[in-house]
Amino acid sequence: MPVPWFLLSLALGRSPMVLSLEKLMGPQDTARCSPGLSCHLWDGDVLCLPGSIVSAPGPVLVPTRLQTELVLRCYQETDCDLCVRVAIHLAVHGHWEEPKDEDTFGRAADPELEEPRNAFLQAQVVLSFQAYPTARCVLLEVQVPAALVQPGQSVGSVVFDCFEAALGAEVRIWSYTQPRYQKELNFTQQLPDCKGLEVRDSIQSCWALPWLNVSADGDDVYLVLDVSEEQRFGLSLYWNQIQGPTKPWWHRNLTGPQTITLNHTDLFPCLCIQVWPLEPDSVRTSICPFREDPRAHRNLWRAARLQLLPPRGWRLDAPCSLLAEATLCWQAPGGGPCQSLVPPLYQANVTVNKTLELPLLNAHPNLCVQVSSWEKLQLQECLWADSLRALKDDLLLVETRGLQDNRSLCALEPSGCTPLLSKASTRAARLGEQLLQDLQSGQCLQLWEDELRALWACPMDKYVHQRWALVWLACLLLASVLFLLFLFRKDHVKAAARARAALLLYSAEDSGFERLVGALASALCQLPLQVTVDLWSRRELSAQGPLAWFHAQRRQTLQEGGVVVLLFSPGAVALCHEWLQDAASASASAPHGPHDAFAASLSCVLPDFLQGRAPGRYVGAYFDGLLHSGAVPALFRSVPVFSLPSQLPDFLGTLQGPGAPSPGRLGERAKQVSRALQPTLDQLLQALGGPGGPGGGTRDGT
Repeated sequence: MPVPWFLLSLALGRSPMVLSLEKLMGPQDTARCSPGLSCHLWDGDVLCLPGSIVSAPGPVLVPTRLQTELVLRCYQETDCDLCVRVAIHLAVHGHWEEPKDEDTFGRAADPELEEPRNAFLQAQVVLSFQAYPTARCVLLEVQVPAALVQPGQSVGSVVFDCFEAALGAEVRIWSYTQPRYQKELNFTQQLPDCKGLEVRDSIQSCWALPWLNVSADGDDVYLVLDVSEEQRFGLSLYWNQIQGPTKPWWHRNLTGPQTITLNHTDLFPCLCIQVWPLEPDSVRTSICPFREDPRAHRNLWRAARLQLLPPRGWRLDAPCSLLAEATLCWQAPGGGPCQSLVPPLYQANVTVNKTLELPLLNAHPNLCVQVSSWEKLQLQECLWADSLRALKDDLLLVETRGLQDNRSLCALEPSGCTPLLSKASTRAARLGEQLLQDLQSGQCLQLWEDELRALWACPMDKYVHQRWALVWLACLLLASVLFLLFLFRKDHVKAAARARAALLLYSAEDSGFERLVGALASALCQLPLQVTVDLWSRRELSAQGPLAWFHAQRRQTLQEGGVVVLLFSPGAVALCHEWLQDAASASASAPHGPHDAFAASLSCVLPDFLQGRAPGRYVGAYFDGLLHSGAVPALFRSVPVFSLPSQLPDFLGTLQGPGAPSPGRLGERAKQVSRALQPTLDQLLQALGGPGGPGGGTRDGT
């Protein structure tokens, strides 16, 4: 049996009390003020342009508090609309400038110089009102005698009648002065519906309204409309976005009692319901019943997507506005948390569905964007994943600038920001002097700066080699003593001392699959593997041609004891079937791009498989969700074929060969590769999928 959440009218009445409202006759807006003040309402609406905050030249009037009251604006006794009365409380901000001592005597004899104290303080106060689909701004001129001014004290209030709004609407009100001397005041209010007001005889839209009951049963949500058999009404579901226009999702014209079923995956905090009688000039009123539903908030974050756009753009896409903050962070190689950085992004209420700019002078693969909500990390995207480059072993220097060109530098490390030239036992402290020389000689890349701070990325590759120089000398001495012992194991030692080579071959179907291959190649570079892929060799590929480039890379990889990885996709499988059926005709008619090394490589890959030379030299792989195991041609199953990322441990063990680490270490490396691969795979699978509808039960509810 469904359990009702709440019984509500068309506009979600929240108060059990029935309110009787004052009636204002006529359409004219008015303004009145408390004793001691004089006020004037400008004719017509004005533009809503708050402008920037400026310094007050002396004492000024500013709004300090907003109050609202509901009234009825009536054109006839039984033809009224709901209206919001706004009271603005005012106070004095700032002080009179005291005259200098040498001017006091002269001013006492000149009464005209005392005129400012005997005049009026005047303010132009703007009231901004928003209630979908209405937006208005009005201007009020207020004066108070300067002689009555006491800085910091209230001087009275101004009352504006009134802003019309729909029953059940959510209204937002702002107030500020022109020019603006402080942050604007804001006020949000949910208006009641017909059930919560004593207005049935005054507001015509309340005379015959459908009643809506929202209930839940397991994974399903029911919208039950209890109306008469003959009543016709419209029902619309839409996403009400604060940042941007509403997005309609579903609409029907219905007759009589109805029950609409939604799956729990369709719920979002901004999913609203709009119902109206199908009659001339009927009032549309909306409710948004899922704002506090935990499932709706979980669905919203599952549907949100964070993208980094070249060269320095980023974008957060989501069906609803998000109460979240975005930060820039630095991701060091080898895992670990991404460390927050100084450059400010939009800290609160991140703007969704809009491309924003990263405040950077130069991009760097280790820079990432994080999006968090209630101090919980929800999304993270890094530049290295977008640019298909691996993370760099660079050290980030944070420069703080003081007065008289004084500056201090510290290095961002897992333990915190370590001052250079300190006595700490960290890598940055030991190399402090060398890092300062690198910075002064221009070897470090500046990422960001403002008046007080700057960020620099300094390469550390050369110091890693210097650090191990003495160790290698000691090892060389020991190796000379044990030379005869290790001579018989020369081949094994040589193979274990360096990373195994891996050549990745794939069919360049589209940019999404190329990004997926690039993410896999970048992740494999973090392991002891020397990865070669045509994405990183486009210049050589264009100069040599795909066939010559592949022959050279294959010969070098196999001579070094490496392995060739065939990445199967629907396009690659189709190419293989063409070659297996008729190699000559496939070669003559292949309409492949100039950089498609996979199509060019089949002429020498297939003979290795047909003649039994493939085992030990080739490995196959395909991606979960893009291909199933049965789609791989039988000829290529003579070598191991793995599904990624589900079979990553076995895949990595086969790639690394006899020098593979222990199963525990191999599992950790598989998790590291999976974390780098999964977001790009999810994006590609989502791009290949389709939108759902009400009750469709799609994964992201869109």
